[in-house]
Amino acid sequence: MPKAGIIYNNVKPIASRIAMELQDKLTTAGWDVISTTSMGGILGYSSPESPVCHTPIDGLTPPGFDSEMRFAVVLGGDGTVLAASRQVAPTGIPLLTVNTGHMGFLTETYVNQLPQAIEQAMAGDFDIEEQAMLTVRVFRGESVLWEALCLNEMVLHREPLTSMCHFEIAVGRHAPVDIAADGIIVSTPTGSTAYSLSAGGPVITPGVPVLQLVPICPHSLASRALVFPDTETVNIYPVNIPRLVMVVDGNGGCYIFPEDRVCLERSRYSVRFIRLQPPEFFRILREKLGWGLPHIAKPTSVELP
Repeated sequence: MPKAGIIYNNVKPIASRIAMELQDKLTTAGWDVISTTSMGGILGYSSPESPVCHTPIDGLTPPGFDSEMRFAVVLGGDGTVLAASRQVAPTGIPLLTVNTGHMGFLTETYVNQLPQAIEQAMAGDFDIEEQAMLTVRVFRGESVLWEALCLNEMVLHREPLTSMCHFEIAVGRHAPVDIAADGIIVSTPTGSTAYSLSAGGPVITPGVPVLQLVPICPHSLASRALVFPDTETVNIYPVNIPRLVMVVDGNGGCYIFPEDRVCLERSRYSVRFIRLQPPEFFRILREKLGWGLPHIAKPTSVELP
């Protein structure tokens, strides 16, 4: 009996309803279906009283989700896709992402196209696109305090109010640099269209083996986004700040103290997205972000030369 999974955002009624309908459809078709919510991929939010809320990377995989699963359907928005990626990346299960949210930049299809998409998935009529992830770890001395998989970006900043922070950052074997800024973003190519784009970083097409480091509002004309090979490990040391907060993929994170070190490196895991048609990244940029649209209106009421 073939096996499939469903991961859905149970906060959204439409996602919960479609998950139940889809489970019935797949079960009737002779599939073994395991359903779970994306809440299991939430990292958890720390507080000053409990600065580290830690679930090991391999501890997020839902029961029953394993390498025998043909595919898993993700029902939700981009946040649900990010959570589901952390849940299944260690298993290598392909994800069919269905947008029930707003932007849906990371999703492959929409609810009204789901019947055809499911038929293709059941028939195995799809391609796989792998996207790199980061392993983010927090060290105190040689002990790992916290770790997580990251598909978009890691952000390190001060709270509760924005103010200048100082970071010592070492990329690979290069000499450490000192950056003064409101915060630091380290992102994957997938995350280049998220927070780092808003902070002035470049868009990087999927599949390019690089990472980028983007200072947030740096106090220097020379501190700008840096793109470097994803074979390089990044180590970040907070300087003269009582406490910083780290957020991964806009989700949970942990507090970072002066004696801590944040280490980022390309993960041995990657997320595998189902593509029902050949990937066309520029089309997605155009549809979601308006990139490449004509910058001059062409009125139909006058004759152009």
